[in-house]
Amino acid sequence: DDGADCQRTQSILAAAYDLLEEEGLDGLTIRAMLKRTGLARRAFYERFEGKDDLVVAVFAATLKEAATHFDQETAKLDSPLEQLRHIVYGLVHGSQADTSITIGMRRVSAIVREHMRLAQTRPAELEAALAPLLRVIADRISAGIRTGQMRESDPALQATLIYNLIAGTAHSELLMEESGEAGPYRRKRL
Repeated sequence: DDGADCQRTQSILAAAYDLLEEEGLDGLTIRAMLKRTGLARRAFYERFEGKDDLVVAVFAATLKEAATHFDQETAKLDSPLEQLRHIVYGLVHGSQADTSITIGMRRVSAIVREHMRLAQTRPAELEAALAPLLRVIADRISAGIRTGQMRESDPALQATLIYNLIAGTAHSELLMEESGEAGPYRRKRL
């Protein structure tokens, strides 16, 4: 039954989100997932080949959730440039307190940490996971071009460049924060 499979996959993802929030990436193990969900090992492996598949699924679901959030939030803003700024701010600094997004910072940190590894080991899956968010960014760039706020360019390419700049910078900042070399205040300044 497809409905039951989808529901089981969603419950696995929800358990993964909880584990990431509670224990970070190191706590996201197959053993912990089985204990948290009550699934048999076989049931887990019917959906995911291993931890990397689960991480890709978490990454994809999180980016889809973020894309939906940014699409709704930026619709309230008049200017495509302000919409793009809002998205960039949200990706770098996290969402503002008055929004409805429910992505916790430990999950975001795990995604930031895993992004570079997935780019090397699973580039096609990473590209597919990024597609909804890149589409939202590209739509804002297209609108900015139409209104004359942004110069003529390829919106999809610009969206990819913007996202990669944010991801690379956030990755560096996160590593510095984790090592104690920089304070979280740097992210706000960034």
